Amino acid sequence: MNEMVPVKLLLTYNVLPETIQEYWQFVMGRYVPTMQAMGLQMFDAYQTTYGDAPDRLVLFVAANKETALRALRTETWDMLNDQLLEFVTDFDYKLVPFREKFQF
Repeated sequence: MNEMVPVKLLLTYNVLPETIQEYWQFVMGRYVPTMQAMGLQMFDAYQTTYGDAPDRLVLFVAANKETALRALRTETWDMLNDQLLEFVTDFDYKLVPFREKFQF
């Protein structure tokens, strides 16, 4: 990945049905604002309604790979995702070069 181009951080996971209300409160009230404070702007979110794929695909964009990696190396990132795991299973993430089209 070129160091000067934007990157996407792709998060995938399944939401535990019994925690859906608490999940939304946490994601909108804490997760997204904290990610934005670390330089990762929410770009899009998808809900899988059919097929064998994770329930959620959430995308954040960073100005460049260095910004994204700096965020991923923090205790805040670890803490946020430890808290997220109270509401989800099968959490995974990856960095990819930014493209306007759908990426998974």
